[in-house]
Amino acid sequence: MVNQYLKKIIAQSPEDLHIISACCSEGKVSVKDLKYLALNKIFLMSISRFSKEEENKNKSINSIIKFEFINSTKSKNIDQKDPNLLLKLLTIDIFKKNENFEIIMLFSKNRIITLSAEVIEVTLEDQKIENDKRN
Repeated sequence: MVNQYLKKIIAQSPEDLHIISACCSEGKVSVKDLKYLALNKIFLMSISRFSKEEENKNKSINSIIKFEFINSTKSKNIDQKDPNLLLKLLTIDIFKKNENFEIIMLFSKNRIITLSAEVIEVTLEDQKIENDKRN
């Protein structure tokens, strides 16, 4: 039996963010599982991703990605009135724009979410392994 551990990855640089992006590519996100807490400057995304770090790549894991110090968010080609719309994450990229960072989440079908951040502070935290028989 392979030990199953829940992961927590903290990104504070573009290189760190690329690790989170690699772990979450091909993950599925429902529009209802996207939350921007403007007063707290936090953007939350619940994602169902596949374990790419282990031998069993079929294992589905529910994870939360928390983006902090977010000044604004915008989306393109995403119908926010459809809470059941399922998005497939392709990649998360980052660019420096003036004094801020632009964090771009690219989904299939040219759907995009852009976050404007003061600093890079992103956490990927596993919540539950889907096909874990212990729960």
